[in-house]
Amino acid sequence: MSSIQTNQVIDGTPTDEAQLPLALDFSHHISELGKARRPFPIKSVFKYFGRPGLLAMAGGLPHPQYIPFESLETSLLRADTFSTLDGGNMSPLDVPTKDGPPTDPKMLDKERLVVPKWPSHSSEDVNISRALQYDLARGLQVLQEYLHDYSKRFFKPAYRDFATLVHTGNTDGWSRVIMTWLNPGDGLLMEEWTYTAAISAAQPLGVRIVPVPMDCQGFKPEALDDLLANWDEKERGFKRPRLLYTNPIGQNPCGVTVGRERKKQIYQLAVKYDFIICEDDPYYYLQEGKYVSPKERTAGDLPSGVDAFFQELEPSYLSFDSTGHVIRMDTFSKTLGPGLRLGWFTCNPLIAERLERHGEISSQAPAGLSQAVVTQLLVIQWGLEGWVTWLRGLRAQYSARRDALVDALLAEIDFEVVDGDGMFSGSKVYRKEFRPTTGAVTGEKTGMTVRFVPPTSGMFCWIQVQFSGFPDPIAVAGLDETAATHEGRLWTKLADEGLLILPGWMFCAAKEVLINEHPNKIGYYRISYSDPTREDMKKAAKILRNVLQEYCEIFGLHQ
Repeated sequence: MSSIQTNQVIDGTPTDEAQLPLALDFSHHISELGKARRPFPIKSVFKYFGRPGLLAMAGGLPHPQYIPFESLETSLLRADTFSTLDGGNMSPLDVPTKDGPPTDPKMLDKERLVVPKWPSHSSEDVNISRALQYDLARGLQVLQEYLHDYSKRFFKPAYRDFATLVHTGNTDGWSRVIMTWLNPGDGLLMEEWTYTAAISAAQPLGVRIVPVPMDCQGFKPEALDDLLANWDEKERGFKRPRLLYTNPIGQNPCGVTVGRERKKQIYQLAVKYDFIICEDDPYYYLQEGKYVSPKERTAGDLPSGVDAFFQELEPSYLSFDSTGHVIRMDTFSKTLGPGLRLGWFTCNPLIAERLERHGEISSQAPAGLSQAVVTQLLVIQWGLEGWVTWLRGLRAQYSARRDALVDALLAEIDFEVVDGDGMFSGSKVYRKEFRPTTGAVTGEKTGMTVRFVPPTSGMFCWIQVQFSGFPDPIAVAGLDETAATHEGRLWTKLADEGLLILPGWMFCAAKEVLINEHPNKIGYYRISYSDPTREDMKKAAKILRNVLQEYCEIFGLHQ
C-alpha cells in the first residue's frame, strides 16, 4: 500500500540494492535476558489468520461488533499550515496565550480525518475493527510497510536486510534496547551530558554508565578512541562497553547537531571496537541551523520537494552503517504528539527479532487508535508530500522559537562573543561576567561567568554558569546534596522568582565529578523554547538577568 519510492543512495552515491552487504551476526552481544526470550506461543498462531476458509477459534478475540466505536473522526490542521518562514502574523509563538483556540485564519482552515470501522476494499485497509483487535507486536501491516520503505528511502541503511519495528515511543524503545543488549554490571557509553530518562532507565538495571567528553559537535572521537583503546578491565571491574547511547540531533540537553563527518568517525569506532550505536533521534526534523541576527533573516514561502527536504538535513548514522551496528529510534512525539506513544526501530534483523520478543510480553503492539490515526494520516490523507510539508513547517516554527529565545537573552543581557573552549570548543560563545557591585568584595576573581552557544537543533538551550570565588553554600536540613550546591541554589532562586528551568545535575552521566567541575564551581541549566510565547521568553530573560545579579551580590558579600 505504501507508495514511497526507495532508490538506494549511500552517502550521496546511488547503489544497486543487490550489491549491498548483509548485516553482521551480533548474537554474541545479546544479554542473557535477551537470549532467554522465546516467541509468545499465542502470537505464533497469528500467521494463519486471514487464510480463506479458516475457522479461527484459537484466541480470545472480541467479536468486532462488540467494539462500540463505529468510526474515528477528527478535524486536522492542513499540512501547509506553517508553510511560511515567519509562520504567519499569528504564529503560536506570538499569540497572547498558549491556552485556548487559535485565531489565525490559516489555523482555522481544517480538514477531516476519518477511520471507518470496517475495511472498504481489502482487509488491509486501515479500519477500527482491525486496529482495536489483538495483533502482532510489529503493529499494523500497512504502517509497518510504510515505515520500512520510509527508512529505506530517507535514512538509507547501507546494508540490504535491515528491519523496522514499531514501539510505543522512544522511552519504551530505549528500555527494550538496554534489556536486550546489557547484563547487570555491563558498561554503557553516553555523552557526558545526556537525556535524563536514558540515564534513569539504565541505572536500576545495574548498568555502569561511562561518560564520554563532548564538544560542540557531540562525542569527541579522539576521547572515545582513547577510552576504548586503553580500557583496563581489571582496573574498571567490567568489560569494555558494547553499547553507546546518543541523541545526535538537538542533543538533549545541549542542543548540538552531530554532523556527517563526526558521525562517520563515531561509526568507524563502533566497527573498530564492536559496539552498537543506539541513535535516539526524536528531534531529527528540527534542524534549525546556525543562529543569525534579526537583520540577517529572511521570510517567505518555504521551498518544496520531498527529497530536497531530506537533503537539507544531516544524515542518520544508518547511512554509514554497512554492518548493522546501528539501532535507530524514531518517534512521532515531537512531530504529531507525545500522547500517541508511537515510534519505530530501524536496525539489523537479529536485533529487531529480539526487540519484538520483548514487545510481545510487555507493551505488545502500540495502541490501535494511535496506529490507525497515524497510518490514515500518513498513508491516505496527507501522503508523503503532505507529511514533508508539515515537517518543513515545524522546522521553520522551531527555528523561529530558537531565534526568539536567543534574541530575548541578547536583548536583556550584554553578552560578548568569544571563542569557545572545553565543551564549547569549535564554537563562538556568548559570554557575560557578573560581578558584585556592592560591599567590600568587588575583585575580578569573585563573580559569575555565564556562557552559552545558540542551539542548532532541537528544543533546548544549554547555559553554563561558572561560580568564582564564592564560598560553598551552608548546608540546610532537608536539602539533598544537589539542591544544596550553587547550581541547585541558583536554580531554586530562579524558580522562586517565576522561571522554571532544569538544573544540569539531572543530565550528568558521571556518577562522580571532578573538583573543578563540581556544581559549586560550575552549574548548567537547560532552557526550553518549545512551548512559551515570545513575550514569555522576554520575561524569562529579564528574570534570569535579575536573579544572576542578585545571586552574585549575595555570595559576593559573604566572601
